[in-house]
Amino acid sequence: MMPAKFQLLAVLAFGLTMLFIENQIQKLEESRAKLERTIARHEVAEVEQRHSEEAGRDLSPLADKDDMVIIYNRVPKTASTSFTNIAYDLCGKNRFHVLHINTTKNNPVMSLQDQVRFVRNVSSWREMKPGIYHGHVAYLDFSKYGVKGRPMYINVVRDPIERLVSYYYFLRFGDNYRPGLRRRKQGDKKTFDECVSSGGSDCAPEKLWLQIPFFCGHHSECWKAGSRWALEQAKANLVNEYLLVGVTDELEDFIMMLEAALPRFFRGATELYRTGKKSHLRKTAEKKPPTKETIAKLQQSDIWKIENEFYEFALEQFQFVRAHAVREKDGELYVLAQSFFYEKIYPKVN
Repeated sequence: MMPAKFQLLAVLAFGLTMLFIENQIQKLEESRAKLERTIARHEVAEVEQRHSEEAGRDLSPLADKDDMVIIYNRVPKTASTSFTNIAYDLCGKNRFHVLHINTTKNNPVMSLQDQVRFVRNVSSWREMKPGIYHGHVAYLDFSKYGVKGRPMYINVVRDPIERLVSYYYFLRFGDNYRPGLRRRKQGDKKTFDECVSSGGSDCAPEKLWLQIPFFCGHHSECWKAGSRWALEQAKANLVNEYLLVGVTDELEDFIMMLEAALPRFFRGATELYRTGKKSHLRKTAEKKPPTKETIAKLQQSDIWKIENEFYEFALEQFQFVRAHAVREKDGELYVLAQSFFYEKIYPKVN
């Protein structure tokens, strides 16, 4: 009978041999999969080239990839200036246009005639394609205006109370983006806590009602504070009409995902956000965090509860999209590579 020492060595040798064989099988499987993807990509390229040659004479001067329009109907005080600065910095290098939608008195609701003008401008202004339009404007459904093609919507949302606090102090003290500009409430030294305690109008729960109507759109019900119909419409639009909606506290992840999905516009955006001077430029001056008592008082209102429900919905959706788009390794986020390919393409190209 074989001594126990040799039996143990034999078992170890057998185990190592099996591990080696399994490792080689895995490598072969990976090589086979890589070869299949290469062949599939080659077939796709051949098909695309054939179609391109056949249709080349009929192509319009503007290529499809350069016909894209993005609308960023930015909600005030959600880091929107930080994000648009990146677009302005990239537009020359990446060869696209950026246009600010400047509405009278920053009114987010357009008249019917302006809605038609705007939709027609965006749809037919070929010299401005590809382009990003940004401004404090409520969502517009392009499909109801009788135009071909629809823009891609993006946006960013923020915790409702944090957004209101930031806006409150912005109206009084401005920010470091344009420090010399006189603000509407300049000279009013009352803190946000004092405003809430005294029942001031600038910090009333009705002032929380902004993100929902921006996503809801131009329906009258959208602007009725506390409307659950507006909440459900805003949720539906967020899911069905927006490519991506980020959150202020995770702006870098939002930018990274846009760069991965739309490199035509956002190539280099993540690095620019991390290292550029403009990306972190706008910060509200003299902002004092509210007390727990102030927050608790605002959270008693039905308006906050509905606005916060929308924010939590947007946050959950963003985190779901992010979980399927990026991974974390050694404390750093990186974008996942393409995880699908085409195969079994017929008819075969001779």
